[in-house]
Amino acid sequence: MNDKVEILGVKVDSLTMKEAVQFTDDLIAAKKPSLVATANAEMLMRATHDEELKDILNSAALVVPDGAGTVWAARHLGHEMPERVAGYDLAQELMKLAPQKSWRIFMFGSAPGVAEKAKAKAEELYPGIEIVGTRDGFFSPEDEPEIVEKIKTAKPDILFAALGVPKQEKWLAKYMDELNVPVNIGVGGTLDVMAGVMKRAPRWMQRAKLEWLFRAMLQPKRAGRLVALPKFVIKVHKSKKKD
Repeated sequence: MNDKVEILGVKVDSLTMKEAVQFTDDLIAAKKPSLVATANAEMLMRATHDEELKDILNSAALVVPDGAGTVWAARHLGHEMPERVAGYDLAQELMKLAPQKSWRIFMFGSAPGVAEKAKAKAEELYPGIEIVGTRDGFFSPEDEPEIVEKIKTAKPDILFAALGVPKQEKWLAKYMDELNVPVNIGVGGTLDVMAGVMKRAPRWMQRAKLEWLFRAMLQPKRAGRLVALPKFVIKVHKSKKKD
């Protein structure tokens, strides 16, 4: 079992990317439905006032530290957190392994046409990968039985859900047992980046821990959500004082 670090009430796994990939491999081999969550500062802040999300994260098989803020918080609280395990990068590592492991992948979410473009990109990057289905993320509650049936019929080993936080985590938690997919991962904007409809921060900004700033520049509508970052720092600092 991995060591877990509690950050604002959410238990986050302390592990490297290599360990996260190995753990996911083990989950697929076990063939039991499991949830993998990618916890950045925004998700952790949301969980402080969304009990349902907090409960889902704390019952997940794996919660990786997606974001410099999560790594900083763990270390600030006096715990070891070896590195950031970004959801986008984890998805790429799993897709890279998929052909040799014969893993089947389903891409669900984003705007119409995006998952198909992400599928084409994956097939170009990872020859032999088996993407067994796609479905956009625009649907009403009435459409959900049809979506569940489509995923079940495709029998994937990994389901990438790009519905945004917390919708993707709540949707996966609701249907996970029925879907019977070994690994269910909320991947946020991963399909958008793969499809080329959204850029990822340049490497230097990722290394400088400024990916959040890049996203704000590209998507001004996110600016309000970035207020969560200084609030997150303050909240973590206060929780350390309490200890």
